[in-house]
Amino acid sequence: MSTYRTVVVGTDGSDSSLRAVDRAAKIAAQENAKLIIASAYQPVVEKGGWSRPPSPDHVSDTRAADSLKSEGYRMHGAAYVYEILQVARDRARAAGATDIHERALEGAPVDALVQLATDAKADLIVVGDIGLDSVAGRLLGSVPATIARRVRIDILIVHTAD
Repeated sequence: MSTYRTVVVGTDGSDSSLRAVDRAAKIAAQENAKLIIASAYQPVVEKGGWSRPPSPDHVSDTRAADSLKSEGYRMHGAAYVYEILQVARDRARAAGATDIHERALEGAPVDALVQLATDAKADLIVVGDIGLDSVAGRLLGSVPATIARRVRIDILIVHTAD
Protein backbone atom coordinates (compact mmCIF):
# COMPACT_ATOMS: atom_id res chain seq x y z
CA MET A 1 0.00 0.00 0.00
CA SER A 2 1.41 3.37 -0.96
CA THR A 3 1.78 6.31 1.38
CA TYR A 4 0.54 8.91 -1.12
CA ARG A 5 -2.41 8.36 -3.43
CA THR A 6 -2.79 11.91 -4.79
CA VAL A 7 0.02 14.44 -5.17
CA VAL A 8 -0.64 18.08 -6.10
CA VAL A 9 2.02 20.40 -7.50
CA GLY A 10 1.72 23.93 -8.80
CA THR A 11 3.69 25.54 -11.59
CA ASP A 12 3.89 28.95 -13.19
CA GLY A 13 6.21 27.70 -15.93
CA SER A 14 9.38 29.01 -14.28
CA ASP A 15 12.47 26.81 -14.05
CA SER A 16 12.16 26.68 -10.27
CA SER A 17 8.51 25.60 -10.34
CA LEU A 18 9.31 22.94 -12.94
CA ARG A 19 11.92 21.52 -10.54
CA ALA A 20 9.09 21.07 -8.05
CA VAL A 21 7.10 19.31 -10.79
CA ASP A 22 10.06 16.97 -11.40
CA ARG A 23 10.21 16.04 -7.70
CA ALA A 24 6.45 15.60 -7.43
CA ALA A 25 6.49 13.36 -10.51
CA LYS A 26 9.24 11.17 -9.05
CA ILE A 27 7.25 10.75 -5.85
CA ALA A 28 4.06 9.99 -7.78
CA ALA A 29 5.95 7.40 -9.84
CA GLN A 30 7.45 5.75 -6.75
CA GLU A 31 4.11 5.70 -4.95
CA ASN A 32 2.05 4.80 -8.03
CA ALA A 33 -0.02 7.88 -7.17
CA LYS A 34 -2.12 10.28 -9.18
CA LEU A 35 -0.25 13.50 -9.96
CA ILE A 36 -2.27 16.67 -10.38
CA ILE A 37 -0.32 19.53 -11.96
CA ALA A 38 -1.95 22.90 -11.48
CA SER A 39 -1.33 26.35 -12.85
CA ALA A 40 -3.24 29.33 -11.50
CA TYR A 41 -4.04 32.40 -13.53
CA GLN A 42 -5.66 35.75 -12.94
CA PRO A 43 -8.23 36.47 -15.64
CA VAL A 44 -8.42 39.71 -17.58
CA VAL A 45 -11.92 41.11 -17.73
CA GLU A 46 -12.88 41.95 -21.28
CA LYS A 47 -15.45 44.37 -22.58
CA GLY A 48 -18.83 42.77 -22.07
CA GLY A 49 -17.90 41.22 -18.72
CA TRP A 50 -16.23 37.97 -19.75
CA SER A 51 -12.69 37.08 -18.78
CA ARG A 52 -9.64 35.25 -20.07
CA PRO A 53 -6.10 34.68 -18.86
CA PRO A 54 -3.70 37.43 -19.92
CA SER A 55 -1.55 36.48 -22.89
CA PRO A 56 0.31 38.78 -25.24
CA ASP A 57 -0.24 36.50 -28.21
CA HIS A 58 -3.85 35.63 -27.41
CA VAL A 59 -6.45 36.26 -30.07
CA SER A 60 -9.85 37.13 -28.66
CA ASP A 61 -12.97 36.10 -30.51
CA THR A 62 -15.72 38.26 -29.07
CA ARG A 63 -18.38 36.31 -30.97
CA ALA A 64 -18.04 33.60 -28.30
CA ALA A 65 -18.36 35.96 -25.33
CA ASP A 66 -22.10 35.50 -24.84
CA SER A 67 -22.15 31.72 -24.89
CA LEU A 68 -18.74 30.82 -23.47
CA LYS A 69 -18.47 33.54 -20.81
CA SER A 70 -15.28 33.00 -18.76
CA GLU A 71 -14.29 29.97 -20.87
CA GLY A 72 -14.03 32.02 -24.08
CA TYR A 73 -10.25 31.99 -24.11
CA ARG A 74 -10.28 28.21 -24.64
CA MET A 75 -11.55 28.61 -28.20
CA HIS A 76 -8.05 29.03 -29.57
CA GLY A 77 -6.36 26.39 -27.41
CA ALA A 78 -3.20 28.47 -27.16
CA ALA A 79 -3.79 30.19 -23.82
CA TYR A 80 -0.50 30.46 -21.98
CA VAL A 81 -1.69 28.42 -19.00
CA TYR A 82 -2.27 25.36 -21.18
CA GLU A 83 1.22 25.64 -22.64
CA ILE A 84 2.64 25.75 -19.11
CA LEU A 85 0.65 22.66 -18.18
CA GLN A 86 1.75 20.81 -21.32
CA VAL A 87 5.44 21.46 -20.58
CA ALA A 88 4.94 20.37 -16.97
CA ARG A 89 3.06 17.23 -18.03
CA ASP A 90 5.85 16.27 -20.43
CA ARG A 91 8.45 16.73 -17.68
CA ALA A 92 6.37 14.70 -15.24
CA ARG A 93 6.02 11.90 -17.76
CA ALA A 94 9.80 11.96 -18.35
CA ALA A 95 10.31 11.69 -14.58
CA GLY A 96 8.22 8.52 -14.50
CA ALA A 97 4.71 9.63 -13.52
CA THR A 98 1.95 7.86 -15.43
CA ASP A 99 -1.36 9.00 -13.91
CA ILE A 100 -1.11 12.73 -14.67
CA HIS A 101 -3.94 15.25 -14.54
CA GLU A 102 -3.74 18.94 -15.44
CA ARG A 103 -5.75 21.77 -13.95
CA ALA A 104 -5.90 25.41 -15.03
CA LEU A 105 -7.22 27.25 -11.99
CA GLU A 106 -8.58 30.76 -11.91
CA GLY A 107 -7.39 32.71 -8.88
CA ALA A 108 -4.40 33.38 -6.69
CA PRO A 109 -1.86 30.52 -6.54
CA VAL A 110 -2.17 29.76 -2.82
CA ASP A 111 -5.96 29.83 -2.81
CA ALA A 112 -6.14 27.73 -5.96
CA LEU A 113 -3.68 25.07 -4.72
CA VAL A 114 -5.32 24.80 -1.30
CA GLN A 115 -8.78 24.45 -2.84
CA LEU A 116 -7.56 21.89 -5.38
CA ALA A 117 -5.81 19.84 -2.71
CA THR A 118 -8.96 19.88 -0.61
CA ASP A 119 -11.28 18.99 -3.50
CA ALA A 120 -8.97 16.22 -4.76
CA LYS A 121 -8.41 14.84 -1.25
CA ALA A 122 -4.68 15.08 -1.90
CA ASP A 123 -2.22 13.45 0.49
CA LEU A 124 0.74 15.66 -0.48
CA ILE A 125 1.34 19.14 -1.88
CA VAL A 126 4.73 19.81 -3.47
CA VAL A 127 5.92 23.41 -3.73
CA GLY A 128 9.18 25.19 -4.48
CA ASP A 129 11.03 27.23 -1.88
CA ILE A 130 10.92 30.54 -3.74
CA GLY A 131 10.19 33.36 -1.33
CA LEU A 132 11.06 31.52 1.88
CA ASP A 133 14.35 33.39 2.34
CA SER A 134 13.26 36.75 0.98
CA VAL A 135 12.39 39.79 3.06
CA ALA A 136 8.98 39.97 1.39
CA GLY A 137 8.44 36.29 2.18
CA ARG A 138 9.25 36.86 5.83
CA LEU A 139 7.02 39.93 6.09
CA LEU A 140 4.11 38.98 3.85
CA GLY A 141 4.38 35.21 3.80
CA SER A 142 5.72 32.97 1.06
CA VAL A 143 3.64 30.52 -0.94
CA PRO A 144 5.04 27.46 0.92
CA ALA A 145 4.58 29.04 4.37
CA THR A 146 1.05 30.20 3.60
CA ILE A 147 0.03 26.80 2.24
CA ALA A 148 1.51 25.09 5.31
CA ARG A 149 -0.70 27.21 7.55
CA ARG A 150 -3.84 26.43 5.56
CA VAL A 151 -3.77 22.66 4.96
CA ARG A 152 -3.52 19.62 7.19
CA ILE A 153 -1.72 17.30 4.79
CA ASP A 154 1.93 16.67 4.06
CA ILE A 155 3.84 19.40 2.26
CA LEU A 156 7.17 18.91 0.54
CA ILE A 157 9.12 22.11 0.03
CA VAL A 158 11.63 21.49 -2.75
CA HIS A 159 14.85 23.48 -2.85
CA THR A 160 14.48 25.01 -6.32
CA ALA A 161 16.70 28.09 -6.16
CA ASP A 162 20.18 27.91 -7.62
